[in-house]
Amino acid sequence: MAQGEIAWNELATGDVEGVKGFYGDLLGWKAQAWPMPDGGTYWVWQHADADPDADPSQVGLAGAFQMEGPQFEGQPPHWAVYMTVDDCDAACEKVGALGGKVLQPPFDVPEVGRIAMVADPSGAAFGIMTPAVRG
Repeated sequence: MAQGEIAWNELATGDVEGVKGFYGDLLGWKAQAWPMPDGGTYWVWQHADADPDADPSQVGLAGAFQMEGPQFEGQPPHWAVYMTVDDCDAACEKVGALGGKVLQPPFDVPEVGRIAMVADPSGAAFGIMTPAVRG
């Protein structure tokens, strides 16, 4: 992906089970479980006719996770968009220089890439990511 492209959309919710059916019925999406290294489950939405054996990171339309833990207290369910950057750490430095704010410093997600949550000068939050190199 090139710098500035939308890389991923993700739903953070307190009711993954409830919304899986909603988006399935509304949009024809099906949710596939993707086990996480910490023992949790990340859900990847795909078109209903997607190959069930395909790698979710290759055929996914969007993702969802269950908001659990103190870091989510007071946060309503929300969709987040992630844009691609060439260097997540350098982009975070630039965010501040341009009047934005780093909300969550860069962190690595195995097999996905390096991600940070930031806000533009108006306060609108979004994610930036440098995708992992796949061989």
